[in-house]
Amino acid sequence: MAFNLKQNRLRLGLSQAKLAEKAESSTQYIAMIELGRKFPSPEMLDRLAAAMEIDNLDLFTPHPFLKESLESIQETVLTDLEKRISRSINKTVRETISTVIAGYIMEMKNNK
Repeated sequence: MAFNLKQNRLRLGLSQAKLAEKAESSTQYIAMIELGRKFPSPEMLDRLAAAMEIDNLDLFTPHPFLKESLESIQETVLTDLEKRISRSINKTVRETISTVIAGYIMEMKNNK
C-alpha cells in the first residue's frame, strides 16, 4: 500500500505536502504512510484516494505501467543472471579441465 500510494502520488505530480493538503492531513503523516511506518484508517484511505481522484483499490493494486516496468526489470535481471551464471560455469569447467590435463601430464612425466 505504501509503495502504491507513493507511485500514484508521483504519477500525478503531487508532492507529499500537496497530497497532505488535499487529503486534509499532514506532510509528516503522508511520509510515514509512504515509509510503511503508519497504516491509514479507512477514512484516511478514502480521503487519500479522493485527493488523488483514484479508486481506493488503486492504493492496493499496482498501476498497469508499474506492472509492465517490473516485468521488464525482471526479464533484464534474469537475462543478466543467465549470462553471469553461464560465464561462471564455463570458467569453472575450463579451469577444471586445465587442472585435470595438467595433473595427467605430470602423472605421465612421473611414470617415464
